[in-house]
Order: sequence, then structure tokens, then C-alpha cells
Amino acid sequence: MHNERDVMRGRGKPAVADAQVEVLTIGHSTLPYERFLGLLRRCSVTAVADVRTAPYSRYSPHFNRDALRKELGHDGIAYVFLGHELGGRPKDKQLFRDGVADYEKMARLAEFAKGLNRVVDGAKKYRIAMMCSEHDPLDCHRCLLVGRALHAQGVTVRHILFDESLVDQAAVEDRLMELSRQADDDLFASRDQRVAIAYRARAAKVAYVENKSDAGEVAAMEQRA
Repeated sequence: MHNERDVMRGRGKPAVADAQVEVLTIGHSTLPYERFLGLLRRCSVTAVADVRTAPYSRYSPHFNRDALRKELGHDGIAYVFLGHELGGRPKDKQLFRDGVADYEKMARLAEFAKGLNRVVDGAKKYRIAMMCSEHDPLDCHRCLLVGRALHAQGVTVRHILFDESLVDQAAVEDRLMELSRQADDDLFASRDQRVAIAYRARAAKVAYVENKSDAGEVAAMEQRA
């Protein structure tokens, strides 16, 4: 059985991806554990990297961190919590813009880079799925923040959907541009610029909104877990 210390140890310098490095993502939503496990096995996942800031689920307690780690361990799948490094709910008020988490600022943090390095290093040994709660990748920072950053490093990022299909980050970007009306060629904006606009627009709609009561709620959940 794997333990958390054995999975994805960090490195002091940026990990360099190559064409063979692939990372999957999945959102647990309100799935029964057996269905969630079936999706992981369908995709040959051997390790789950939990990127939730608060690794608890009010409506699906089997996805609480300790319960999930235990169940996955019984089923031969490693678990590591990376919510401190790669979570989508920042504590620093400077990482918000108009009360909404600013993914572009968060992506420049040293702690975020450390988390990416751990994922890239781990993906060379494990078949990793980064996990958060939202079903649709376009509603979740695992895609809009972490997946985008890994894709920019040359990592192949693919998202597991509930119909058992896989969609890669490049296809996600095409969908983002359609949603933000950036798909058509623009004489004055490159594709990279239009992709950046599309990410920014989507994040403004779905990223975490600052709430002063959240810190107390998370602390209470940690005491009960």
C-alpha cells in the first residue's frame, strides 16, 4: 500500500515535462464511491492528487479526506493531498480581484509552482488523477488554473467525464473560446491572447468568491472529521 510521503515528493527546481507525461483530472460531485472508483479504474488511475482547498464534502462524506484515503488505499490507489499548493481558494486577500479568486496571480506563486512540480514528478511514476469536486472541468480550478499551467509546461492533461470519455485541455480551450466568443480569427489578437481572454472570462464566472465565514466552517469540519 502506498502512503502520502511516497507519492509526488517535491523538488527544488521546476520539473521539466516531456511528451510522455500525462495527468488526468476528475470531479467527484455526488457520485457514489463505487462509481467514482469505477471511473478511476476505467482510466487505469493509480494515484489521486486531491486539489481541493477544503478536502471535505457535506453531502458525500465518503469524499472527506481521511475516509477517501482509507477507501482508496483498500483499493490499491495512492492518495495525496495538494490543496495547500494547488487549491482554488486563496487565503491572501491580494490574490482576489473584485472579491473573486484571481487565477493568474495564483499561478505565479512559488507554492503553486512547487505543487506543479510534485504532480509532474509523480506522473512519471504513477497514473495520476487530480481530483476536485465539480463535475464539469470548465467549472473548476483543476482545469482553469492547474490544468492550464500543466498544459503550458507541455504536460498532456485529460479530463475524465462521467460518461467515461476523456477530453484533453486543448479541446477545453476550444470550448472556452466558443463560450467567450473568441473562436474566430482576429487580426489584432493572436490565438494565445484570445485563449488567455477566454480563461480570464470563465474564471471570473466560476472562481471562488471571497467569504469571511469560510475559514470558520472549514475549521469546524476539520474538527469533526
